[in-house]
Amino acid sequence: MCIRDRKKPKWVVQKEQEKKADANQTVWLFGLHAVRDALENPAREKIKLMVTPNAQIKLEEAIAKAGIEPEVVDPRKFRPPLDPGSVQQGAVLEVKPLSWGALKDVCIGAEAPRVLLLDRVTDPHNVGAILRSAEVLGASAVVGMRHHAAPETGALAKTASGALERQPYLRVRNLADAIKELQSMGYLVLGLDGEADMTVESALEGKRDRPVALVLGAEGPGLREKTKETVDALVRIDAGGGFGSLNVSNAAAIALYASRDHS
Repeated sequence: MCIRDRKKPKWVVQKEQEKKADANQTVWLFGLHAVRDALENPAREKIKLMVTPNAQIKLEEAIAKAGIEPEVVDPRKFRPPLDPGSVQQGAVLEVKPLSWGALKDVCIGAEAPRVLLLDRVTDPHNVGAILRSAEVLGASAVVGMRHHAAPETGALAKTASGALERQPYLRVRNLADAIKELQSMGYLVLGLDGEADMTVESALEGKRDRPVALVLGAEGPGLREKTKETVDALVRIDAGGGFGSLNVSNAAAIALYASRDHS
């Protein structure tokens, strides 16, 4: 009897490789605020802390809380593995990316939850600002794409001003599938499009008690056609004419605020 050697399908191999790569991935956070917030986050796996003597003094309480032994470096010899233009303020921390679980883990439970989805928004400064607005305005999660979204980086963390440690930020393989999953949970999914007929407010008339997900595209290209076909409706921000288009992070904050029940 001949037993044939069955090879794993390519998609299985790719998934296993991605999982292994994720397990080995680390991120260098920099700047006093970003490093302090990460040190004080018990869910954050910390690997290596490098500080100058001055930064060590400023982070003394957070370092003690984290229970990590810092590598104290003379400022003249402080050369962390960062881009030369990074403003690190004498403090860098190597960490593992945070794991927030699956969509259902963060998008179910809150009363009338709000979720932001990002369609190929890759700029870390925009994503960091969106995370900050999402935290302030009470969004359950920010969801980006696995291969076409800003990953956790020091620049993103610095722009997020601590929100990266507290605001769920998930990255999914397929955005259309994530939209359908949210729809199956009862979410009304609205795509932001400057040419849409309806405003955010008119689309939510009498529906503000429902779970709502807002999808935003990258500046310039906007939403992809597949995304437009998958959402429940396309909406625009109600604004005065003649101002041009909004930065995606500003649009996210305004749309999120407009979607909330203010009664």
